[in-house]
Amino acid sequence: MPATVGDHSANSSLSIPRSSTDGGASHGTVTPTTAQSVSGISWSTSDSTLAPEGKGRLSSFDVQLQMLTDQLKVENRIKEGAENLLQMPLNDALRSQVESELATAMKKIQAIQKSMESLTGRGVRKRSNETNGSGKRKFTGQPLQATAGWKEEGTERDDFRSAMHQANSAIKNLVHLSRHHSHSHANSAVPSPSTSPSTSTLPNPATATEAELNRARVDTMAKLITILQRNLRVRYELDVGEVVHAVLPSLADKATKQARATAYRLIRHSLVDTHSVRRLGEQHLDWYIVKSLSRDNKHTVEKEQVIKLIRSVVDIGSERHSPHSAIGSGTVPLSDAVMRALIAVAEYPEDPFKPICVQTLTEILLIDIELMARNGGIRVLLHALAEGPSEMAPLLAAAFLHIVDSPKTRVYLNPGTDFELAFSGITDAYGKGFEHKEKVQSCCRIVSSMLRTWSGLMYCCINDMTAIRVVIDCLRIPSLEQRELILDMFFDLLNIKTPEWHQPFIDGRRLTMYRRPRQSADLGHHYEIPHRPQDTLKLTDQYIALLILVFSKAGLLDALTSMLEESSVGSPLSRKATLLMAEVLQKGNRVLPLSIAARIQALPRVFNLASDYHDNEHRIVGSLAMAAIDSVNRQCSRLEPTVKGDTRPRANSIEDSVRRGQRQVEQAKLKMSMQMDDKAFQALLLETQVMLTKDHMKWNFETLQDLIEGPLHNPKRMEEAIKVSRYIRKLMSFFHPFAHRFCDLPNTKPNHRWVRLGCSLLNALMASQDGIRFLQEDDFLGQLVKSFAQLDPFTPAPTPDPIFSKKRMQETLTCGYLEMLGTLSKRQEGVDLLERFKLITAFYHLTELRSREDLIKGVIENLDYSIDGHSRIVLSKSLTSVYKHVRHFSTNYLGGLIRGSQVAHAWMLRLLLTQLYDPAPEVRELAVRFLEEACESTDVLQMVVEMQPTLDHLGEVGHPLLLKFMSTPTGFRFLYAADYIDREMELWFHERNLHYVVHIEVFLAKAFSQNPSEDDEDDVLAFDGIVPPHFYGVMAKTELGCEVLQEKGHFAEFAHFIRRHGLESEDQEVIFKLKSVLWAVGNIGATERGLPFLEEEEIIPAILEIAEQSLVLSVRGTCFFVLGLISSTPQGAEILDDYHWEATLSPLGLPTGLCVPVDVDKFVSVRPQLLALIVLQMLMCIQIPHWDCVASEAGEDNRLAPPESDEEMEVMTAIYNLANTVIANSASRSLTKMRSKPEYRHIFSSPSMFYRALHTISSQKYRLPVRRYIFDLFNIELDADVVRELGECAVTLLAPPVPAAEASEPTPVAEEKPGATAAASSSFRPMPARHHVDESDEEGSDVEEQEAVARKPRAPVMSLRPKSRIIGFS
Repeated sequence: MPATVGDHSANSSLSIPRSSTDGGASHGTVTPTTAQSVSGISWSTSDSTLAPEGKGRLSSFDVQLQMLTDQLKVENRIKEGAENLLQMPLNDALRSQVESELATAMKKIQAIQKSMESLTGRGVRKRSNETNGSGKRKFTGQPLQATAGWKEEGTERDDFRSAMHQANSAIKNLVHLSRHHSHSHANSAVPSPSTSPSTSTLPNPATATEAELNRARVDTMAKLITILQRNLRVRYELDVGEVVHAVLPSLADKATKQARATAYRLIRHSLVDTHSVRRLGEQHLDWYIVKSLSRDNKHTVEKEQVIKLIRSVVDIGSERHSPHSAIGSGTVPLSDAVMRALIAVAEYPEDPFKPICVQTLTEILLIDIELMARNGGIRVLLHALAEGPSEMAPLLAAAFLHIVDSPKTRVYLNPGTDFELAFSGITDAYGKGFEHKEKVQSCCRIVSSMLRTWSGLMYCCINDMTAIRVVIDCLRIPSLEQRELILDMFFDLLNIKTPEWHQPFIDGRRLTMYRRPRQSADLGHHYEIPHRPQDTLKLTDQYIALLILVFSKAGLLDALTSMLEESSVGSPLSRKATLLMAEVLQKGNRVLPLSIAARIQALPRVFNLASDYHDNEHRIVGSLAMAAIDSVNRQCSRLEPTVKGDTRPRANSIEDSVRRGQRQVEQAKLKMSMQMDDKAFQALLLETQVMLTKDHMKWNFETLQDLIEGPLHNPKRMEEAIKVSRYIRKLMSFFHPFAHRFCDLPNTKPNHRWVRLGCSLLNALMASQDGIRFLQEDDFLGQLVKSFAQLDPFTPAPTPDPIFSKKRMQETLTCGYLEMLGTLSKRQEGVDLLERFKLITAFYHLTELRSREDLIKGVIENLDYSIDGHSRIVLSKSLTSVYKHVRHFSTNYLGGLIRGSQVAHAWMLRLLLTQLYDPAPEVRELAVRFLEEACESTDVLQMVVEMQPTLDHLGEVGHPLLLKFMSTPTGFRFLYAADYIDREMELWFHERNLHYVVHIEVFLAKAFSQNPSEDDEDDVLAFDGIVPPHFYGVMAKTELGCEVLQEKGHFAEFAHFIRRHGLESEDQEVIFKLKSVLWAVGNIGATERGLPFLEEEEIIPAILEIAEQSLVLSVRGTCFFVLGLISSTPQGAEILDDYHWEATLSPLGLPTGLCVPVDVDKFVSVRPQLLALIVLQMLMCIQIPHWDCVASEAGEDNRLAPPESDEEMEVMTAIYNLANTVIANSASRSLTKMRSKPEYRHIFSSPSMFYRALHTISSQKYRLPVRRYIFDLFNIELDADVVRELGECAVTLLAPPVPAAEASEPTPVAEEKPGATAAASSSFRPMPARHHVDESDEEGSDVEEQEAVARKPRAPVMSLRPKSRIIGFS
């Protein structure tokens, strides 16, 4: 039994251990004088009453605590004595006196405990204040330690005993309150609690009114609920039978709705495990629950609690399927009566609890589908999927897709009719107007989610793709306003991203205008360094290839052409259809094999229209469509991103002539400026205004820029500008930090031209010896060194406003100095200058500054690392800084350098490998990511492997990197020597193969989800659709890896498993392992060295057989992806071609890793499933496009004997007819007339007829208002006596069993279950034997019954089917 204890604060925060269990009250008498009054004691805490503390003397605080402890011991002994006395047989007067003393003792105990709690809190605060005030720790004596010991040792025991006593007292009070209600239960066999509570405060059941009793019951049940919530152990100790017996009067119709709600809540809180649910099932609460669920919206508080109780029963008491069993094969302990009542609520659109009931039924569907099918719940959920609420649609769609995946559960759906209800929002939209838009949107989301899963796609392909054809044919209806939503659905399904130019195209504007250079530059920058080549195909692309095949076969392109024919002028909708057509053609050209893509590209109908010279309108439509498709293709090719590593300007660009002209102008301009004569040069110097004024605002910036970038690069002109006119000195003084001219300019975009000018000036100075000599003599670099020195925290005289303060770096052009220093670091002469002026030393000091990451980042970003020297050392120092954020930024910048470099640099890789050992996990993960990306290049990978880094400490983060190392011979030998290969091979064989399946399937689910969250988007970006590396696949890339794989024999085991379990359809664990084995085999076959393994074992035909014949649709999908992997090599593509699976090739003729079946129908068709044990090979030979549905509603297991009188038969017949909506009104009028006639009145007060009515609504489909009406017909109020009579009727009215000879004959009626009587009156049924009943319509069932009766003469029995006799018509 669990020893979990709940919240102890419910009773006390400090418990005292009992020193004796037989106190003064144990001798049989208790007098009021034995107890001291707690209320008379005054606990003063003022300073005047505190005794002086001294050595060997207790403080006043301890004295008070000791007094309280002694008093609590006395009261506990009184309480225990009183409890012991109550166990003995006492007369009423003495028992009343003892109970009064017990109540008084309990109150005093609570008062003492509260006083001790507050006193203890004050004492602790006082002592902490004394400690803090004096700075010395005092010894505070023993009593507090003893108190702590009490709490540790006795609190759990005392708290549980107290809570258990209170719970038993509450149950006893409830039993006491129910005595007047049913005297027959006074001596019932239900065991009573161990102690008798005080009932002195309760109303006298004999004299109190019903309202007072209801209030007392509600208060008592609320207290008991509080106890159960706070103490879990009490819930395990209580017997559910006792609780139900105590609350039965509160469930009766005479009780208030608040009492019934509280009773259901109490029962729910008493359920803890399957045993308690089973115990609850023995209490016959069926009809109470059914009645509560049938009440109207005035009783929402009661219905809420009864629904919560049902959900708790489903959650706690259900037996889920084991890993080896099929989906939906568990058991939910709810009877058919309760299920029918719950389904009626879920079906009624005006009931506020419809959504939660639909959700509950969905959960039951996934646990026990047979229970749902037997009671008609599947049909209700299908209607909810089609009609709403829309927020439930994704949940319902996911549940049904899960059901469709498995053959054992798929048979509960009628193929071609049931699941297709979800499409009704689209197919019924005709004539509904634009207000139907929201429903169409919701329906499009459902259809999209269905077609994004294997089970949904293959289900929609049965019956020659009828479901998909119906949706596509909706595009042909000219007056359907919602067609744009359907087009959007196809854009979404085919993963077609809508760029900015889509909307101008739909609006009818031309796309042939030239792009501006700015746009092209931005675009080029955006795609400059993609993570992977843009033309890499993904797993999602292979699925989209299949979707395009299916849609084109279902007539999508033909339907789009029909939309174009509607108007020769064109409309936004027709242009959107043209756009979809163009995108489908372009995507098909990319992901489909050439032969299949060519058939789609042909567009025969569009070409026929364009060449129809007999009808001008047709020719206009066809020509416009072809021109628009051509325009879209040209736009897409023009906007294609550049390929990584290809920086050579292309001559086929429209901007090539512009670039060439600009380059020629610049060269001519530079040549002219270099050949300038003296007069022109002097005039140019004067024109800049630098010699005339210090105000930079009056300088001619354009002339100054031309001067620096032109003539000053001539050493002769530079010498003249330095020595003769002192021009450079005046210009350079503008940039001196202490001049506060340049560095005080605001940091705005226009002012950044001065930073660029300064960099150009430094470049010009370093181009000549005179310029270098000038920089050595000028104060510019010296003042920068002094400015950096101002930041030294140990400087004797700190500067109040340093040049490189954080504020100035953000608001002024001071940040430009770092860019200018970076310009110096690009040339060896500049590096020498930085060393000479000790600026490098300043950089080293900057990396150690605590809060100046802005300066550190600026230095790292602007330094040039092409020259081996101090710049790289500065970067290395920042990579190993003591501050994590600096290391993180530096690692990120280093990764950008590696990504942007055209060739691999060993020094960069060494620095990045150093970051793999960083103490911060974030930095290590960042370094791993950059290193993994860099290792995409074979040269880089080889270089990294030769460095032999140790990666064991990285754990899971380093696995992708180690797999990269394994793909090279050198790396494999290195890891094999380190025993990594053997260790990982065992892990993958037993565990990680399964993890790999989860990883891929979760990615595909997120990639295809309708509304992914931000976290999901991050995950999808992290795994961008390329098949993640598989250990066995990487092993097969090297010769040594193949030898190890052959030696271990793992592949042979994989092949054996596939052959043995390839067509498994029930055992979920085997199916999951089969998927993992298939992925392993596919990854091995995706390499040229691994393909011989597949050929040797001849496993490819077995995989193809699974792909075309497996009854589990998700396994077929796995085979589809695996065959794509096998087609990644030319040899694999050639082998698959022999089996009529064609691989997609690149323009160079190399396989891309995509593969589709030539005969798509053979792959997506779903074969029939039969429940009989038929040999699977025989099953595969039958080409039937659908299966037989086995779901049956209203099995007649518990048929009743016929009514005895004609009046009873008429009443029951009218009640049967209420289920028929056509004649329900007439039947209700007949029942109303009967109820008013004297000869029928006794029927509506008869428990047996009431049971017949309840049995009927519990085994047939009745709408919620009709169920409510049937309850209101009878003048019977539910209570314990009525429920007991109904239980007796369940036995007496049961029809006699069918003789064995008759039972052996085939009948449409299922064999009667053992224990059917119990099931008729218990809401928590026993675990039934699995069987299926063939479904038939109502008329057919009636005919079969009549034939069966005619064949075998026997006593007539009453059928639950609606009768053909109608009362109320002449």
